[in-house]
Amino acid sequence: MSHLSLYRKFRPDTFDKMVRQEHVVRILKNQIAGDIVGHAYLFTGPRGTGKTSVARIFARAVNCEHPQNGSPCGKCETCLAVERGTLDIVEIDAASNNGVNEMRDLREKVQYPPVTGRYKVYIIDEVHMLTDSAFNALLKTLEEPPRHAIFILATTEPQKIPATILSRCMRLDFKLIPTEDLENHLKSILHDLKKSYEDAAVAAIARAGAGSDRDMLSIAEMCLSYGDKLTYEGVSAVLGSADFEEIATLVGKILDCDLKSAFEHTESILSEGKAVGVLCKDVLSMLNRVSVVKACGQNAQKLLSLPELLFGHVQKIAERADGHTVLRATEIFAKTETELKYVSSPRISLETAIMRACMPEQDYDIEALLTRIALLEKQIAEGGTVAPKAEAETKPPQKRKKEERKEDYPPPLEEPDFGDGFFGLPPTEEQVFAPKIQESKKEVKETESPLQPAPAAGTMTAQVAFGKFIRTLRKTSSNGVLRTLCDDLEAEYEGNTLALYTESKNIYASLSRDEHKKTMAETFSLIGITDFAVKLKGEQVESRANGIEKLKQDFSDYPVEMK
Repeated sequence: MSHLSLYRKFRPDTFDKMVRQEHVVRILKNQIAGDIVGHAYLFTGPRGTGKTSVARIFARAVNCEHPQNGSPCGKCETCLAVERGTLDIVEIDAASNNGVNEMRDLREKVQYPPVTGRYKVYIIDEVHMLTDSAFNALLKTLEEPPRHAIFILATTEPQKIPATILSRCMRLDFKLIPTEDLENHLKSILHDLKKSYEDAAVAAIARAGAGSDRDMLSIAEMCLSYGDKLTYEGVSAVLGSADFEEIATLVGKILDCDLKSAFEHTESILSEGKAVGVLCKDVLSMLNRVSVVKACGQNAQKLLSLPELLFGHVQKIAERADGHTVLRATEIFAKTETELKYVSSPRISLETAIMRACMPEQDYDIEALLTRIALLEKQIAEGGTVAPKAEAETKPPQKRKKEERKEDYPPPLEEPDFGDGFFGLPPTEEQVFAPKIQESKKEVKETESPLQPAPAAGTMTAQVAFGKFIRTLRKTSSNGVLRTLCDDLEAEYEGNTLALYTESKNIYASLSRDEHKKTMAETFSLIGITDFAVKLKGEQVESRANGIEKLKQDFSDYPVEMK
């Protein structure tokens, strides 16, 4: 007899042998027991979860003369005829029989009654592969089939099936199988095969199955061919994973932000022939283990199913690492794993991800800042010292205070003093208004005071501060209009205030809007600047002209001449 794969040799033949899917099994058992079998079923769910196996068991059970607990007995004439081969149960692969002619042929043959059993069952696998014309040819038969016909449609992509087909079927959704159930199933098979194994190896195979029983058994068959005993090292070698301790060391260096050592370990692993995608996946798996250990403590060993020695490595990393650092690294490598499918230089992408994870000081997002804070706290807790940085970079962001604007209006007029009586000559217009005009000139001249010098050396210059602002704005803001408006600004320091000048009134008006001011304030706070202002060039000259016009309006009865 030819060799049978594990997933074929140990395919369940009764409902009791099914791995999970209790909700589906219970519905079908009750329908068989109550003799209320439907005419069309749709089995959906991920691959390897038992859709075809349940369909075969159900097809035999509805024709069985003496079903036992909803499952076929395997002893009656009908069950024996099915084992020998019968025309009453027909399996159709829709991937290779997806044309309208095949469905028309099915529609004609379905009219013939069953040969041995009560029902004629059609199992159409991968039904989403049918063409639109084939679905239309099947539609009428599926809606009103003969009394002896039952259709079971199986698919992994129900969203591709027309709504007219879905509405005529009883839909049963199959779920991914939990890892613990996969482990128990694999152990029972290994006992039947009389194969020795390590619990850690079985757990690794079950995790690699990712909820699919068939995938798990395919991996287990490869691992059994690797050696006489199923070991964790053998499973890692078959799966192409790097050595556990090497991955643990690499992840530890990444979380410690030791870029030099991380690059050296990456080169060592890749030089052994490991694929970049596999290494990235292994790093993600290790970061996930570290997260589980940090969250669950000692209970994590049971969840991870790792040997005590290997669990000790993960525990040491989790004790040293900060939660924000682990989260940030996980997000970086998860994004990189997706990008590796499309890039032409996967190694460069992986090393770039390692650089980003190890250099949070070069990144201005929130997670990077939290990582930097955690590293500083760790240094202080270990008794180290932190080198002082520029005041603009270390000063925590503060809420921007609203500036109170002075209105450039001349002071109110006082009553003129005409002396002790009314018999003297009244003062002339120049005598009355000359002091007020001089005072107004003085106030206007004060508004034209030259710019104060930039901050002292050791802090950022206006140009450097503005350059950091533009780079941070491009990273953190999705407002393209604001980025464009800020590109042409000129920066100068006025005391401790960073003044941003523009010659365009439209740009000035737009940047003065609340939403733009709020975004700019948040961006400046990320680089340590809390005091800034957007100003219009020539505004001071206009302010003086406005003051003169105001003066002339207030004293319209008297000639006012500015020299």
